[in-house]
Amino acid sequence: MPEQRQIPVALSSTSVYPLTVHDAFAVAQDLGYDGLEVMVTNNTTSQDPQALGELSERYGIPVLAVHAPTLLLTQQVWGSAWNKIERSVEMAAELGAEVVVAHPPFRWQNDYAESFAMGIRDLTASTGIRIAVENMYPWRVRGREAKAYLPHWNPIPLDYPDVTWDLSHAATAGMPSLDAVQALGGRLRHVHLTDGSGSNRDEHLLPGQGQQQADAVLEYLAGSGYEGAVVVEISTRRAKAVGEREQWLGECLRFARKHLDQPVPEPHSVQ
Repeated sequence: MPEQRQIPVALSSTSVYPLTVHDAFAVAQDLGYDGLEVMVTNNTTSQDPQALGELSERYGIPVLAVHAPTLLLTQQVWGSAWNKIERSVEMAAELGAEVVVAHPPFRWQNDYAESFAMGIRDLTASTGIRIAVENMYPWRVRGREAKAYLPHWNPIPLDYPDVTWDLSHAATAGMPSLDAVQALGGRLRHVHLTDGSGSNRDEHLLPGQGQQQADAVLEYLAGSGYEGAVVVEISTRRAKAVGEREQWLGECLRFARKHLDQPVPEPHSVQ
């Protein structure tokens, strides 16, 4: 009987913000993560495949995914919407990453939105890089939902072959993640491990601190034949004490390993 694949547990570079992607590689190595997801931002290193490759080799941490700069805050990075996707795919291929994470089109990106589903299919077919569209959440203005994404923030009923599921976004949208990952089946390509309380804010709490049943989601993935990675993507901006950020990220790694039925690393001690 073939040995069951161990699901890699990676760190998102956004989890060390406001530190840099260089710091993310160092933290991932220090704590024993299996890889890194690089968020392309205004930081020049995050946009440079050669610099990222050198960091990956230096720290022995592979880049498992590239997050395209499709956020509101990165609208000025890499120009047009399609250019953001295409350059992210090129960088992923150069770094040996198999997945590009992309947000769905905004409602004002009409032409891009109309061709998005077919365009990402064509890019995957021509490059082999999976473009996994991330679930988002409704924007609420004065208690009313504003239509921010086309065709929708929920990728489950849409014609996307590959999906990234983010537990914090699910909490903000009021969607149970366990039901969602089961519904996605083989379309689930990538998971952002985090949590949320269900408020209107995208909180990115530590897994287990919210209401998304992160433990049950991981246990389901471990027994379902899931072929992607689990990526810790939490907010550590409130970390103040020396070593507090690494402590939180170490807790997340132990949580993931435990519920994926993998060897659990010893708690990291800060000198």
